[in-house]
Amino acid sequence: MEDKILLAHGSGGKLSQDLIQSFLPDLANPILDKLDDSAVFDISGRLAFTTDSYTVNPVFFPGGDIGKLAVCGTVNDLAMSGARPLYLSLAFIIEEGLPVANLKKILTSIKHAAEEAGVKIVTGDTKVVNQGSADKIFVNTAGVGTVPEGVDISATNARPGDKIILNGNIGDHGIAVLSQREGLKFHTPVPSDCAPLNGLVADMLAASANIHCLRDPTRGGLATTLNDFAGQSKVGIRLEEDKIPVDKAVLAACEFLGFDPLYIANEGKLAAAVAPRDAAAILAAMKRSKYGVGAVIIGEVVAEHPGQVVMNTILGASRIVDMPVGELLPRIC
Repeated sequence: MEDKILLAHGSGGKLSQDLIQSFLPDLANPILDKLDDSAVFDISGRLAFTTDSYTVNPVFFPGGDIGKLAVCGTVNDLAMSGARPLYLSLAFIIEEGLPVANLKKILTSIKHAAEEAGVKIVTGDTKVVNQGSADKIFVNTAGVGTVPEGVDISATNARPGDKIILNGNIGDHGIAVLSQREGLKFHTPVPSDCAPLNGLVADMLAASANIHCLRDPTRGGLATTLNDFAGQSKVGIRLEEDKIPVDKAVLAACEFLGFDPLYIANEGKLAAAVAPRDAAAILAAMKRSKYGVGAVIIGEVVAEHPGQVVMNTILGASRIVDMPVGELLPRIC
């Protein structure tokens, strides 16, 4: 192998084959190892299917990189429908000149993230583009999973009385990427919260199937997710500002930079609307999970002000938490 990616690596010839073969030790499984044009596998029941593309600057950031981000993001999108993620596809668009060592590091992250999530990479693709035609590397994924019987989770299912649960601090990912990109140094480093949440969701469903909405608040942050719930379910949501957890370092960074943590991206958080009678059991199950230790009820669904999210502030007033306008932090995921 060359030490940098060349256009010839995308030609379909020997260098292409060498590049693909270099992936296999990290991603090997019986389905992928056949290297056929499509993956063939047995699956039955209700299916969930998702696709996504990942572009982040910088490619490596505290707590993760674009490879971990791609696997966790796809796994989490499946999990937010209550699905058990099973199989992922993985496609790279690589800029000529990317160091092969960087690609290897990304593949290692993909391997570890897939192993933690319990999913297999079963098919993929690689393209190489001219230098300057991409920003180092883009990753496209698709994922398939199975949805258990009795599970009906959708942003359209929120009902008045539902409790809104969050599994931990918001804003970590966005601030981690921004600090790395802009060279900002904080007294307390902020790592990304990038993590696979399918195990946490499985624990929640084991406690109760009465989970009405689930969403991972990535781009647009928690504010966008809750506005989606309110708008699609035609209900109102009332939040309590003092209940929303934000790491002190993230809060300080947001105050310094003029950002609102409610609008900052996350990659290891979920927001749920759950039936009030089962909220305590679901919350307890979350707290026993690795990625749910910081879970807390932050508000509830109400019949008033449908389509709006209103927050009771720590000053005793109320304010509307609207959808964001524009892009606060470009190239986050």
